[in-house]
Order: sequence, then structure tokens, then C-alpha cells
Amino acid sequence: MKRFFSLAILCSLLLPFALAQSTNKKPLTIEAIFAEGGITGRGPETIQWSPDNTRFSFIQRDDSGAHGELWSVDAASGEKKVLVSEAKLASLAPPVEKIKDEREKERITRYHVAAYQWAPDSKHLLFDSLGQLWLYTVENGTAVQVTSAPDPSSDPKFSPDGRRLAYLRNHNLYVSAVAGGDEQQITRDKDENLLNGEVDWVYAEELEVRSNYFWSPNGKEIVFLQMDETKVPAYPITNFAPIHATVDMEKYPQPGDPNPVVRLGVVNASGGKPKWLSLTKDSDIYIPRFGWVHDGLLWAEVLNRTQDNLDLYFVDARSGQSRKVLTESAPEAWVYVNDDFKVLKSGDRFTWQSWRDGHTHLYLYSFDKGNPLGSDAKLERQLTKGDFEVLGAAGQPHSGIAGIDEDAGIVYFSCDKDDPRQRQVYSVRLDDSEVRRVSQEDGTHEVTLSGDGKRYVDEFSALMTAPRMSVCTAAGGCQGVWASHNVDDYSIIAPKFLDFKTEDGTTLYGELLMPPKRSPDTKIPLVVYIYGGPAGQTVSNQWPGHDLFHVVLAQNGFAVFTVDNRGTPGRDRRFQTAVRHQFGAIELKDQLAALDQLFAQYPQLDRNRVAIWGWSNGGSMTLYAMTHSDLFKAGVSVAPVTDWHNYDSIYTERNNGLPTDKASTSYTDMDLPEVAGKLHGSLLLVHGTSDDNVHFQNSVQMVDALIQAGKQFRFMVYPGKTHGISGAPDQTHLFHMIEDHLESELK
Repeated sequence: MKRFFSLAILCSLLLPFALAQSTNKKPLTIEAIFAEGGITGRGPETIQWSPDNTRFSFIQRDDSGAHGELWSVDAASGEKKVLVSEAKLASLAPPVEKIKDEREKERITRYHVAAYQWAPDSKHLLFDSLGQLWLYTVENGTAVQVTSAPDPSSDPKFSPDGRRLAYLRNHNLYVSAVAGGDEQQITRDKDENLLNGEVDWVYAEELEVRSNYFWSPNGKEIVFLQMDETKVPAYPITNFAPIHATVDMEKYPQPGDPNPVVRLGVVNASGGKPKWLSLTKDSDIYIPRFGWVHDGLLWAEVLNRTQDNLDLYFVDARSGQSRKVLTESAPEAWVYVNDDFKVLKSGDRFTWQSWRDGHTHLYLYSFDKGNPLGSDAKLERQLTKGDFEVLGAAGQPHSGIAGIDEDAGIVYFSCDKDDPRQRQVYSVRLDDSEVRRVSQEDGTHEVTLSGDGKRYVDEFSALMTAPRMSVCTAAGGCQGVWASHNVDDYSIIAPKFLDFKTEDGTTLYGELLMPPKRSPDTKIPLVVYIYGGPAGQTVSNQWPGHDLFHVVLAQNGFAVFTVDNRGTPGRDRRFQTAVRHQFGAIELKDQLAALDQLFAQYPQLDRNRVAIWGWSNGGSMTLYAMTHSDLFKAGVSVAPVTDWHNYDSIYTERNNGLPTDKASTSYTDMDLPEVAGKLHGSLLLVHGTSDDNVHFQNSVQMVDALIQAGKQFRFMVYPGKTHGISGAPDQTHLFHMIEDHLESELK
């Protein structure tokens, strides 16, 4: 906590100096923020370590994204060199901007789909060029096309020896020799509802699944998940732009709907009929993670539909016999998918993650290597303890382990040990649980460890420090690789961290941005930015990115405030589960309590000129606040869920239970069209017509209810745009509209 207070004090001391220097700098503009590359420049993309751990690579594009090169960095010396030239990369890994389909573009960027990967020999690269696979030889710079079918191939994977390649096409698995030759179709289902090794939308979005098939260590077999979407309802996503509108039916289970039916299969990599594995008699389950312990032995996580019980199974791949070896249960909460199951080289121990003690921590288990199905896994020790959370990239609660140095017996992990607003890298010893901090600077570190755990790539930023990238040793020495540019050209106002208390004494973390120029006798209008839900933390010590829009508002005389209410991530189990089954009331209560304390601390803020705005869950909370409080004079709701019956099954049921659950109030209290008549203040509602995440349906229902209630409001539609309403023209247009709305209503 000491680091937090020193940062807050430093920001307050430096603010007058920063403002004094701002006369020589350009004011920040919406155009600059949402231009391609923004004000920092486009950062490195697709960072990957070579399998021999001697170097890592990344794609560096210009700000437009149209031109780029693939670079490599020597891990020991830090020497950079071009691995693939711009001319070759243009065809091997075309920029995502060339993709016309907005949904496919968002899928690639949202889920970080890699355009290339290293071969196991560290001498070749595999590129996915818009569905066609190419093998590139690093030594001589030549590329050979591996696939040439008219239909695209996806999710390619080398066999462990690097001689064969597996990939997906038309919902089936294929294998071909890397050196050339006929490809072989491994699964042969013709039903469009059967996905073999492919990931559907809801697993990708809500369970963070990125692949559903894996080679065995000896390369003789492939285990895959088959998803049967036959009974899953479909939602029509309509493209209104052509003369004749087109419709794409997206499989999308809503709360209480049938989910995809899933089962695990093992198939010979040379072909043949799959062997289907039986894990549980319950068919209404999720299998979010699985893989190989070693040749002949599989592991799988099975999550029940209510997501309060996660079972770890070991499975004999030959006999199909399985045993439940570990159960993680949280009857009054939920269980997150576990990405921290890592089998150690010894073959008889694995790491595990749990928040069973009230915090998300790491544990070490052992099992009988000679008879893995003979007994339950045995808890050896709790590796991390204390009042902090082990968290992964972007605050994900299920992926804290960054890597393991097995030679040294050290696990590297990301956590918020120093401050819930930070992400630091720590290490813990497997044998004695000694914990030490690895990363140095206060702020947010997202790291990519080498396979041997000796070095890592550190992507770092802080509240007033623009993003930069370094390569570091585990001992802590770092060398710079890339840094933002042009940031110093702009005048950027420093926000201030603040603490608040809920009615039960729980600490809430907030952030306030004040206008740089203000008359002491003039009241300041206030804009509240909210997310408020289980998937997002708004107050953090990292570069604000698109939230720099709030600096523009501050330049124009607004104060901007945000606070993370109970229910948001990055805190302990009690804090996160406070809103379980009762979305709406607690979040708003915390927001209003924090605002009361803010007004008491800053009497220059105008309580009569307050607006609220948010996106996605923040859009929902904006509508909830404007229909359940008379504090807000104006609001902007972008892509909101207006009725939790409309959203997907996995996310909604995890937090709110099934619609038939009488203990849940979320489905009634957050039915926003039902309370449209209580709207207070001037509303701007915004949605993209091709939003495949929070469907356009949500805003249509709200619009109809507002009309029937006789409420005037503004409604803006972005044709063909998805949940992020991406692209410089659309984002520039949208944020100018938000700015104009706030200006007209609060000034």
C-alpha cells in the first residue's frame, strides 16, 4: 500500500508542474486518440518465443497497420533484426485491416489470434494468410504453401516432432506432412452442427477457450472436443447495407437454453474412427480445458452448468477409463476455469489454482505416477498466501502462472500483491513457498515467459507512463525493445487515486480527473464513467488508452470520476461475489455512496450537473442508474444488456443463476425495458447492428419500451459494427457525439 500512496502524492505534486509545461504541448483531441496507432504508436503484435528459447519475435507495423515486418530479438544480447521483410510479410500475414467482415476482424483482435507460429525446430515459421498456410524457412527466407483448398484452414498445430501439421477446415480435423504430400481428413462429420476440434462463440468468449484439439506427446494421437450445436438456438445478425440484406444465423445459447453438447474423442493421427471418452453421466456440462498428462494419459476439467463445481479427471486414453482426482467447489460463489493446471517434468506433481481460502492462490498437488487412476490427487502445500489475488493478463482470474523454471524449481506468476490497482510479477519456490517480487516498477506488467522460464518479455505501462516493451532476466535485469512515441507532444492531465467506503466498511478504489483550468468560484460539472460488472476493472495503474477521451473532457471543463464497486474483479471472493444473483442494486448503492463522499471532499463539484456513461455492462449500469436515481442529468449507454434473458448462458448463469432460480433477482431487477417509464435525464443510446456479443436486440427492446413510455431520447446506430464499434471513422464519430451530448446537457 505504501507504493500506492507515494504514487498518489507524486501525481498531486507533479500536476502543477505538468500544467505549467503544457503551454508548449498540443491539447489532446478525439482525432488523435482514435487515429490508427493512437498517440503512442502501434505496439508490437504476436509476441512469441522460439522453442529453443534463444530469441523471441514480434510483428511491428506502422501506425496505419498496412506495413509491417517480423522482428526477432536475441534473448541474451537484446540485438534486434528483421526476420521477415515487409514485402514478404504483406502476403504471409496480411494486416487485419484487409479483412472486410467486421465480426471476423473483431474475433481475431479480441481473441489475439496469432498470424504466425514457430516450428519445433526453431528454424521455420508457419503463417496463416487469410486461411491458407505457408511454411517459411528462416535461413533462406523462402516460403512454401502448405494448404491450397478453396475453403480456409484454421488453428494449425505442428506435431511434436515438427514433421506433420494438423488444422481445421469445415468443422473437421485434417493432417498433412509438412514436407508435402496429400492431406488426410481425420474426422468426417458432414453435419454443420458438429464442430470437431473447433471452438464455438460462447466457449471462446466466456470460457477463454482458444483451441479444442491437442497432439499427444509422441505425435501418434490427437485428442479433441466435439461440440454438438444442434439444439442451440440461433440469433439472426443482419447486414442491412446491401440492396438485398443478408442474414447470418449465429448459434448463441441464452440463459436456460440448450448449450452445445460436448464430448472428448481420441483419434489416430493417421486416421480411423475416434474413440469417445465418458467422464460423467451428466450431459449438461462444460469441458473448458483438457490435454495430455503424458502418452496414454489425458486430463480434463469438467464444470457443471451452475459453475459452482469443477472436477479434474484423469483418463486412460486407451481403455477410456477415467477417475475424478480433484474437486473444486464453491456453493455460494462460482468456480473459475483453471488455466494453472501444469504437470511438472517429474510427472507426478502439478500446480493448481483456487480461491478456497477467500483469495485466488496457487497450490501444489501430487499423484501416483505409476497408477494415476488409483487414487485422488494429494495436496502437498499452498504455494501463495495472503491478502492478494493471483491474476493473469488483463486481470483474468484463471491464468495467474506466467511460466515455470523447472530446473530452478520456481513458478513465476502475476498478482496484485502490492496494490489491487497494479499487476506485478512474482516468483515462488515449489519446495519452500518462498515468494519474491520480480518486476521492478510500480504499474502494470504483462509478461511472456520463455519456455525454460529463464527470461521474459515485459509489456509495461503506468498511469502516466506510456506502454513500452523490454526483455528481462528472472534476476531482474531488463533491456528496452520498443517504446511509445509522440506521447510527449500532448498535454495529458494526471488523475488522482481516491479511497471510499461502503456502508459495511469495504474499501472502494476510485479515480478523479479534474479540469486543469477552473475558476475557484465556478462549480464543475461531473461525468461518471462506469463499468461495474464482474468482467472489468476501471481503476488501475496502467496507461489509459482509449480512456484518454476523459482527458479531452477535462480539457473542456468537466471533472471525470470512476470507482470500482463491489462485484468488479481484482479483489477477494467476498468482494467479487457480493452481487451474485442480485445485479443492479448493490453496484448503484456503492456508486452513489462513493459520489456522496466525493462531493464532501470536493465541494467545487456541481451535484446538479452530473452525467453517467458506460459501455457493455457499463451501458447497462448507466440505464439502471438513470431509472433508479434522479442524480444523473444525462447519460450515454453504449451496447448495453437491457435484459439478462438476452445475454449468453455461460456468463449470465455464472453470475445470476438460471432464470428459474427464485433466489436470483437479476432477471427482474435488471429488466430495464420494464422500468423505461422511470427514466430520468437525457439519454443517448448507441449500438452496432452486427454486435454478436451483446445483440442489437437489447437496444431495440429498450427503444420500444421508451417510446411506449413516452420518453424522449437519442438513439445512434452504427451499421455493420460489432461490440467494439471499431475503426477510426466510427470511433471518432461516436466520441464526438458523446462529447456533444455531455456539452449540451451539462453546460
